[in-house]
Amino acid sequence: MPHDHSAHPHALLPPDPALRVKALETILTRKGLIDPAALDEIIDTYQTKVGPQNGARVVARAWSDPAFKAALLADADPVLSELGYYGRQGEHMVVVENTPEQHNMVVCTLCSCYPWPLLGIPPGWYKSDAYRARAVRAPRAVLSEFGVTLPEGTRVRVWDSTAEVRYLVLPMRPEGSEGLDEDALAALVTRDSMVGTGLPKTPGAP
Repeated sequence: MPHDHSAHPHALLPPDPALRVKALETILTRKGLIDPAALDEIIDTYQTKVGPQNGARVVARAWSDPAFKAALLADADPVLSELGYYGRQGEHMVVVENTPEQHNMVVCTLCSCYPWPLLGIPPGWYKSDAYRARAVRAPRAVLSEFGVTLPEGTRVRVWDSTAEVRYLVLPMRPEGSEGLDEDALAALVTRDSMVGTGLPKTPGAP
């Protein structure tokens, strides 16, 4: 007897991904498994309140406040918690500083552990098998594909993010940023620079 695919529930779902998500949400709501209001609040949080702008504020303050920077590097968790950056996917944070001698880069080789409260939802490339494997084996080659070329004397250290420890890169302050306030400094910080696959913007650059 031929296998009838129409007997499976997934065959009844629409082909468009957005419609499939809406259909699944409707089914789960009717079964009492999710609360639409709570789901909307979660979505709003990650769309408008959580994202790279939070990490950028932390970096900008570290660039302009030596005492804050020292505390952040010594024990990031209490410092970040005081700023309100904690919770799911933000536990046990470690901040690593880029210097002329060492460039830091973050990967999660097992899955996609990522500091959501500081950087938002991880980009697709961070979760890809290619990045997770090659970042460890050939970090300089991966950096070059992101447009980052380091001096020969700068070593690259790759940090493996896990469910126990997540990392944030503190990039080097760009030249020409002297005298800028924290808001202007934060505008120079990119998400990729806080993962280590990019560099901050240069003041005045588009």
